[in-house]
Amino acid sequence: MTELSHPSGHAARTPDKPAYIMGDTGEVVTYKQLDERSSRGANVFRSLGVKPGEHVAILMENHPRFFEIVWAAQRAGIIFTAISSHLLEKEVAYIIDNCDAKVLVTSPKLEGVAADALASISRSIEAYAVDKPERFKSWQEALDAAPVEPQGPECAGVHMLYSSGTTGHPKGVYPVWAPDRTLDHIEPGMAALRDFFGINNDTVYLSPAPLYHAAPLIFNQLVMFQGGASIIMEKFDAEAALELIEKHGVTTAQFVPIMFVRMLKLSEEQRKQYDVSSLQKAIHAAAPCPVEIKKQMIDWWGPIIFEYYSSTENAGATLLNTEQWQSHPGSVGAPLGCVIHILDEDGNELRAGEIGEVFFENPHMNFEYYKEPEKTAETRNNKGWATVGDIGFVDDDGFLYLADRKDFMIISGGVNIYPQEIENTLIMHPKVADVGVFGIPNEEFGEEVKAVVQPASESFDADELEAELIAWCRENISAVKCPRSIDFDMALPRLDNGKLYKNKIAAAYRAAAK
Repeated sequence: MTELSHPSGHAARTPDKPAYIMGDTGEVVTYKQLDERSSRGANVFRSLGVKPGEHVAILMENHPRFFEIVWAAQRAGIIFTAISSHLLEKEVAYIIDNCDAKVLVTSPKLEGVAADALASISRSIEAYAVDKPERFKSWQEALDAAPVEPQGPECAGVHMLYSSGTTGHPKGVYPVWAPDRTLDHIEPGMAALRDFFGINNDTVYLSPAPLYHAAPLIFNQLVMFQGGASIIMEKFDAEAALELIEKHGVTTAQFVPIMFVRMLKLSEEQRKQYDVSSLQKAIHAAAPCPVEIKKQMIDWWGPIIFEYYSSTENAGATLLNTEQWQSHPGSVGAPLGCVIHILDEDGNELRAGEIGEVFFENPHMNFEYYKEPEKTAETRNNKGWATVGDIGFVDDDGFLYLADRKDFMIISGGVNIYPQEIENTLIMHPKVADVGVFGIPNEEFGEEVKAVVQPASESFDADELEAELIAWCRENISAVKCPRSIDFDMALPRLDNGKLYKNKIAAAYRAAAK
């Protein structure tokens, strides 16, 4: 394990080594280039009046400039929010405004969404775009005009990502920030992941997922902290991933289970065409992996499959290797640097094998929801333990198993989807009297979004209304959140307290899907 160093340190020692390589285009960004561009970028932020501890936003697909902007914010002591490139303009607008961003940097591909989002925000926000923008100021021109030497104190910034809630708007996961953090500062949880997975300056890391997600963002930064090289895919493709592993001698890669499914669906001839023997660790997270899928991956790649479970909040984490999983199939791992408690609805601790809400006792846990003290308080119990609403149990050996998600959070293809937002959208349609949304099993994606609607009228054509409501959803929320199918029930069950008895509906659909 090499000593931790900011990328600027690697630029001094190995200036021509690639910090990252874009998968499709092959564009290389060396440590020298990353150092110079991020230093200039930090000076641009300073010239715009962004002080340490203040906020900027990044709205960008997997783009070669993405990490140059991330490291610019990091070395200027700025809190940066990476926004999903799949959101609608009103969703983007909420996050930009809520996170108090003073500057937005985007790409030409997303300029239109960004412009529409900014038009709905009353305060003034400086807006830039990389490459050759049409609507915003040029980030490249700003860099060219900025000096390369730091024009102010350098201290470590940090990300603030948004985790959607079950009751409306997403929540910013606010980090503990200190103005005296050195550029080499790394959170204990990140250091634990680095050490467990052996990330060092020899690591060649394949990153196939969207960079605005917590895991790809954190792991790529870990690789660059250590002086390794990242291979960043612009978009995941199963065969292209295998090709990149062989081409670049990838040693470490991280996937979500749907990516395993896609690779396993390649023909035997396609799979055998590529030499993946350089791969030492294949990590997966973000969603439960079907036991059979994981068995097939182990049969194909050998005992190099590693799994971890955590959250954007980093309330706690679990880890396990292949051998541990084979002894505890279906588990997401043993606790790392924390203690797991399974509690019932009254806050009583349950025994091994009993299902309840997962709480973490974690000395390093430090998150809060930005400007949401009440929602933050809801995540803690009277002992200070934290939960993100997951349901599960631990076995006699202390390994954690996830049984479900509180409030019916849906995980589809590694993406967290919250039913309340979809229900709020559908109930606004004039032909909808009531609605329940939940996840049902999907062989490829793990889960898919299912909606059951109580029509406002008894006279309707099911096929026509289903198409109309799905189109309505696509107009109002991101496509990834929209129901894959809608069924109809003239009397959805509600309890006396007004809550929809969704357990009963969902259980019937899940039983039918088995």
